[in-house]
Amino acid sequence: MSALLYQSGFGNEHCTEALTGALPVGQNSPQNCPYGLYAEQLSGSAFTAPRHHNLRSWLYRVRPSVIHRKDGQLSSLSCDLWESASPHYSQSAQTLSLAPRRWAPLSLATNENKTFIEGIHTYTVAGSLEHSSGMAAHLYVFNQRMERLDASDPRGIKPQYLINADAEVLIIPQKGALELNTEFGTLHIEPSEIAVIPRGILFQVHPLSQEDNYCRGYLCENYGAPFELPQLGPIGANCLAYPRDFLYPVAKAVPDEELDLPSELLTRWGGRLYQSEIPYSPLDVMAWHGNYAPYKYDLKRFCTIGSISFDHPDPSIFTVLTSPSTTAGVANLDFVIFPDRWLVAEHSFRPPWYHRNIMSEFMGLIKGVYDAKEKGFMPGGASLHNMMLPHGPDAFGFEKATQAELAPQKLNGTLAFMLETRLPQQITDFAMKSDLLEEDYGECWSGLKRHYNGRMNP
Repeated sequence: MSALLYQSGFGNEHCTEALTGALPVGQNSPQNCPYGLYAEQLSGSAFTAPRHHNLRSWLYRVRPSVIHRKDGQLSSLSCDLWESASPHYSQSAQTLSLAPRRWAPLSLATNENKTFIEGIHTYTVAGSLEHSSGMAAHLYVFNQRMERLDASDPRGIKPQYLINADAEVLIIPQKGALELNTEFGTLHIEPSEIAVIPRGILFQVHPLSQEDNYCRGYLCENYGAPFELPQLGPIGANCLAYPRDFLYPVAKAVPDEELDLPSELLTRWGGRLYQSEIPYSPLDVMAWHGNYAPYKYDLKRFCTIGSISFDHPDPSIFTVLTSPSTTAGVANLDFVIFPDRWLVAEHSFRPPWYHRNIMSEFMGLIKGVYDAKEKGFMPGGASLHNMMLPHGPDAFGFEKATQAELAPQKLNGTLAFMLETRLPQQITDFAMKSDLLEEDYGECWSGLKRHYNGRMNP
């Protein structure tokens, strides 16, 4: 990937300017901003939030965003496969599954052309966006830049930008690198990296390389509190995700000849998608400062911890980001990964144990093999185990783990993730009727045998 400059530090007070002196010093809103720019605050929290929860950034832009849309120019767009946790705007039936579910990877036919937004397929929803609670899990597959053909435009195309007013957006690529152009600057991410676009921030997504015939990955909408780093408690001051490894964009000056070129703005609001025409480029922020901005993180930098004696800890030790709920210690949403790591526990069943969980688990696989599912779970696929429904290693994985020599073992070339929420996840009509749904997924446990014989093991 091409090298970009970034600022580091999760939740830091960042400041950046594309033009020398564009960032006012000593105040946020001077009577006249440098270069004739407009000052605009973007608030990601209530004004009265405690200081350590207050999220806001000041942007200095060529034109204020208030002129980006007009009510008379708004039109509703169809996006049948992108759904929200909203009873008022549900576009298809949603099913609460009492059985485990798994899907094969999405793909794109050679004659199909889709942009990022056209390629979003919703699999599960939970909670309610109106009540700022829950999430939605999607998979995306696309091969086109976010733009549409427009003969009236001198470029022949019109760039498209998206604002998600409903949710914070977590992007998890599985195939193909992405370029994310935001009003705060540009981020590049590839598989094994993630990006988070906070609620209300304008962005667009392009394939970064033409070498990949299509891009595929996962998308999570977080309707609840913004992601933060998990508390470490007895772990202490170190390990898991280090704050300094989270990277934020720098302000990027758009060439003057591009500032007046028309664009199209797509707004996700209330579970619907709206379109409006903008006679200018919305990427006109010449400077910004604050702690509310998009960021990226390289999952390979996650410092994994685990047992060095017997048994293994709960999977919460793999939490990268968490969205807290109103109940202390219970997350609205956790983003958890299972990366390369050493297994050394003595006299222990090393894969994840069989369990039932108060949380609902949506899983994806970026690469390799997940140690609890030795067969069938493919990179780019997905699975769902809803709250209190039993799950665990398949029969093949169980037999292998119980007969393995318990020498130090390195899990290499693997990366799975989990989106875990306290709410039940409903499956969309698309996901339930998709040919990608594995009808026989539950059979992976059918080979589990009775080993009990009434006698103590030797």
